[in-house]
Amino acid sequence: MIEVLISIVIVVLGLLGLAGLQSRAQLAEAESFQRAQAIVLLQDMVDRLNSNRRNSMSYVTAGEGTGKSVQTCGTTADATSDLCEWSNALLGASESSGGLKVGAMTGARGCVENIAPAMPREFLVSVVWQGINPTAAPGATACGSGQYGDEKTRRAITATVIIGCLQNNPATGSCVTP
Repeated sequence: MIEVLISIVIVVLGLLGLAGLQSRAQLAEAESFQRAQAIVLLQDMVDRLNSNRRNSMSYVTAGEGTGKSVQTCGTTADATSDLCEWSNALLGASESSGGLKVGAMTGARGCVENIAPAMPREFLVSVVWQGINPTAAPGATACGSGQYGDEKTRRAITATVIIGCLQNNPATGSCVTP
């Protein structure tokens, strides 16, 4: 009888361990999904910035960046429309469930910073969001800093875009700023 009782206790402890492992796996899957979504959205803005190099300065966002509220975007292919569409994508506006936007990360924001104003221009494109478990605070960007409570739950990915000289001035040999 005691052997059966000890066996039951061992099985119960094993099942509790498996339940804990399953919950950790689900958290890891959610973090992974958010990171994959962030990479897609980061690449989207990098592509938009690269395709409109002449107007690259129009993509620079304010300190908070985009992704605060869903907006109605224009139909023209310019920087304002690109930023509006990117902001809506950050909010997950393309997918909804029960009236809630569910297609992106939790509290997603995007920033485009001009870190080298002289030619060649250099931009830092960032996507930040609220993580589930605290880790290390990201130091690569100030985008979304202070927006998520504990900085250790803020996640960030960044990409650098360099806009080279589009046209040289034949008289001086210097770069003509677009």
